[in-house]
Amino acid sequence: MTGVATKPELPAVVVAGGDLPSVLLPYQQRLLSLMATEQLVVCEKSRRIGMTWGIGSDAVLTAGAQRAAGGMDVLYIGFNLDMAQEFIDVCAMWAKAFMPAASAVEEFIFKDQTEEGADKDINAFRIRFASGFDIVALTSKPRSLRGRQGFVIFDEAAFHDELDEMLKAAVALLMLGGKVLVISTHDGAENAFNRLIADVRSGKRKGVVLRVTFDDAVNDGWYEQMALSRGWPNTPEAKAEKIADIMAFYGDDADEELHCIPKMGSGAYISAAAVEACMTDAHHVARLSCPSGFELRPAEERRTFVQTFLDNEVVPHLTRLDDDRLTAMGEDFGRTSDLTILAIGQEQRDLSVVVPLMIELKNMPIEQQYQVIESVITGLARFLGAKFDATGNGLGLAERCQERFGHDRIEAVKLSQGYYLEHGPRVKKHFEDQTISLANDVDVRDDMRAVKLVRGIPTIPNERNKGRHGDAFVALMLLLAALKTEYQVATYERVPRGGRPDDDGKTVETTAGFGSREGLW
Repeated sequence: MTGVATKPELPAVVVAGGDLPSVLLPYQQRLLSLMATEQLVVCEKSRRIGMTWGIGSDAVLTAGAQRAAGGMDVLYIGFNLDMAQEFIDVCAMWAKAFMPAASAVEEFIFKDQTEEGADKDINAFRIRFASGFDIVALTSKPRSLRGRQGFVIFDEAAFHDELDEMLKAAVALLMLGGKVLVISTHDGAENAFNRLIADVRSGKRKGVVLRVTFDDAVNDGWYEQMALSRGWPNTPEAKAEKIADIMAFYGDDADEELHCIPKMGSGAYISAAAVEACMTDAHHVARLSCPSGFELRPAEERRTFVQTFLDNEVVPHLTRLDDDRLTAMGEDFGRTSDLTILAIGQEQRDLSVVVPLMIELKNMPIEQQYQVIESVITGLARFLGAKFDATGNGLGLAERCQERFGHDRIEAVKLSQGYYLEHGPRVKKHFEDQTISLANDVDVRDDMRAVKLVRGIPTIPNERNKGRHGDAFVALMLLLAALKTEYQVATYERVPRGGRPDDDGKTVETTAGFGSREGLW
């Protein structure tokens, strides 16, 4: 191999042949794949699963590549000497495997400045590559990254002082084509690292979050690789014993240290004060509860009953939507024990969201639920799309709406912990930033308050309150996700029968199709 590598060489280099396992485990490969496509990646991880070891390979390939192939300098920022030494040793190992022409590790003085502008020296380690780029590992954080370019890695970021300020400096590098990786275990729910994760997941900050728990690592072959490299017995019994020992070692801290669950994550996910601050009497909740045995009544009677509700409680409030803005819908399905709730809203020019109408349907047959949904959607001037709760019996209604309005507009969503983890923070962020307005309604407020943070994931407990189960939260979460649907504006220019004014005067005889005297045959 030559002294200069290119990024596409990675799979051929790091994946072993024969029956040996991949040098990089799947979760390490996922991180490297994200770094290849994203400028800002935030990785919340378990301890001691080899993520730093994995990212060292990407650091070497990045610094070893020519600029045209994506090469750039790499700056590693830990918070002590041991971390810097460990990372540079890992990089030296990868460099020896990938490009023997790289220099040996050397110590040098990294020039920084204090807040007063005085010079400050930081001990650092460096590997030079034939590409002209370096990997630099600092033994403590610099005050400024001014003048630096390239790939910046913040390791164990939750334990850095002034992480917010460091991120501001690092993000400036993105404007010059650089990359930033923020990787850490958690250190409390109020930590700047956890706030960064919430900002990225909610869409406030552009980037992507990768979550790798100890369970994820074990499922991806962590134990088997450790057994191979360290001589551990590779049997199911030995594996179970080792995992149990690790869990016991961390004890009460296992959730935070191994399962990516920051401490202090308990109680209501969204405060009552935050919800109430976003409520207004200008918006409306339309409710219809069908009497017992309603599904046995004649079809026409059922349709008339529901249509009266639509005419009196729904249509007047749809007219308050802005016809110049796109409208979306979120639906949480229920039939008997739970409510069906429709949240109809629009995103404003300032990216705030208004939800002028929510519709609650209780004990309503699916046919009449479809009647309500069809009436609402066909009455919208500019319908963007909707996301429907397709968990359980909700799938049938979602599929029927897809047939009527198109699969590109109606998405059937299987609600899961992963979905709540990805989209729940957006709901919370809107309330905390007061960038959403909805009806002043005690039941809707209680639905928002029903959500708890369980093992780091917004979760609706099984308990019901007044027959409700956080239904409005789900509908709102799906609405906000639907409003972020990408779309293509369709336009057309009508050509008059006489042609455009700038036509060259040539005539075209119409012999078939629209405008002809006779049919095509």
